[in-house]
Amino acid sequence: MAPGKKSKKTKKLSKKLKKNKSVSVVPVEPRVAEPDWWECFWRKNSKTPGLSIPSDEEEGFKYFFRVAKKTFDYICSLVREDLVSRPPSGLINIEGRLLSVEKQVAIAMRRLASGESQVSVGASFGVGQSTVSQVTWRFIEALEERAKHHLKWPDSNRMEVIKAKFEALFGLPNCCGAVDATHIIMTLPAIQTSDDWCDPESNYSMFLQGIVDHEMRFLDIVTGWPGGMTVSRLLKCSGFFRLCEAGERLNGRTRTLSEGLEVREFIVGGTAYPLLPWLITPYETNGHLSAMSGTFNDKHEVARLLAVRAFLQLKGSWRILNKVMWRPDKRKLPSIILVCCLLHNIIIDNGDQLHPDVALSGHHDSGYGEQCCKQVDSAGKTMQENLAQYLLQSKDKAPAK
Repeated sequence: MAPGKKSKKTKKLSKKLKKNKSVSVVPVEPRVAEPDWWECFWRKNSKTPGLSIPSDEEEGFKYFFRVAKKTFDYICSLVREDLVSRPPSGLINIEGRLLSVEKQVAIAMRRLASGESQVSVGASFGVGQSTVSQVTWRFIEALEERAKHHLKWPDSNRMEVIKAKFEALFGLPNCCGAVDATHIIMTLPAIQTSDDWCDPESNYSMFLQGIVDHEMRFLDIVTGWPGGMTVSRLLKCSGFFRLCEAGERLNGRTRTLSEGLEVREFIVGGTAYPLLPWLITPYETNGHLSAMSGTFNDKHEVARLLAVRAFLQLKGSWRILNKVMWRPDKRKLPSIILVCCLLHNIIIDNGDQLHPDVALSGHHDSGYGEQCCKQVDSAGKTMQENLAQYLLQSKDKAPAK
């Protein structure tokens, strides 16, 4: 039997549909007929037993999400296009309404800030565990791409400002930053465990190394490497090390100090790092220090502690990094770490002030012994001596208080 003929009306409709297929549609955020997400969240969670939640709503917002509302809105603006353009794929709350971009960002940031389980975070927003998982990962992917400009090595003009600040604050000429490393602890399925990931404290962990400026802003990070490595090995596996060794980083002008002492650009690091021409570590104490080495170590330590404090702030703000992660995907964990560092920098770049009780107390790698690297480069030793002489001379010339 021959197929029936299409009516003229059907043909017209078919042509219209074909024509419409070729038209690109700009995604529009769905209209969300739900009450203000913050009002609902605050009403539900502001009286949670056992938590010291500020009674003031503005401070309460910072308590839960680590940022002021203005900074939160800026973060939403960065990821809005990505969160709107991708299909919601079941991103609805228990009342059947689509989640707004703001609520999605809030869910993700609460998960990163609290480190609580996806079930617990979901309950506080009235969504399921799978929604928290999906929303958090979409946010991480979007911010990783859209906030790159918040974590980059400074250009020469910006570096001059950083060096001037280090010299004014610590007396260290041509110093470009401070470096440190920390462990992100996790549990792994038995099939994935190996000695590489098992660190000196018998934890499975991933390393994070960061270089910070005078405001504790991250300028460079490296992560993804097993916690079983030494800190000095981690450094040598980094792109930053390769660039410095090739003369492509920390390659600004050399300063000539009093009495012809020359000092190139450098960063400061602890005893776990090798002494290199561009990475200056403290003198070994050995129970006794001369006036020159003692003065140098004092100045060096105060500058180095910027990196320690930055990690205390990072892991205190984004507690997901300070808790034992349950079987994370080791391919995705570096992205989670990077996004937490980006959020840390966004807070600083936006002039935001963290809640005073957020930073961890003690040390960011609590329970880990201090490593000691014995590698000494001769040019690095000369740099160390030049700096020590200069600092002692500056101390002697300073007027008595």
